[in-house]
Amino acid sequence: MCIEKKYWKGILVSAILFAIVAQVVNTLGAYATMGYYTDPAYFAVWSKLMMPATGAPPVEFFFLALLLAFASGIVYAGAYSILMKAIPGKTEMGKGISYGILLFVVAIVPGYLSMLLLLNLPSGLVASWGAESLVTSLIGGVLIAKFVK
Repeated sequence: MCIEKKYWKGILVSAILFAIVAQVVNTLGAYATMGYYTDPAYFAVWSKLMMPATGAPPVEFFFLALLLAFASGIVYAGAYSILMKAIPGKTEMGKGISYGILLFVVAIVPGYLSMLLLLNLPSGLVASWGAESLVTSLIGGVLIAKFVK
């Protein structure tokens, strides 16, 4: 199963937009939950890339976060190009919302449930990340459906 050439422009455009949406949503979420990040009880949990010292993450972290979101957007949009005929919905919005929900349920929820089992993270923070991911998945799904056609 290969991605058809005609979809690549839409995949790249939607991946760029997905990365921007993810960065905005996650930044707003980080501001809203800053207390968790500044709590000394959790300092050992954060990677040295995110928090090499106390304070805001370095610029490199934001570039890598954007790069990872862009790569995720390519994967999600590529998968959509293969599955689009099976995604329910009559409009781009409907198909995008359906795909966003599918992404959230298949790609996000299992990871966060596993994280709760394995890492010493506050459940409130993981719930906030889940909400951020749901918003990102829904907006990203709509963008993907709009540009990959």
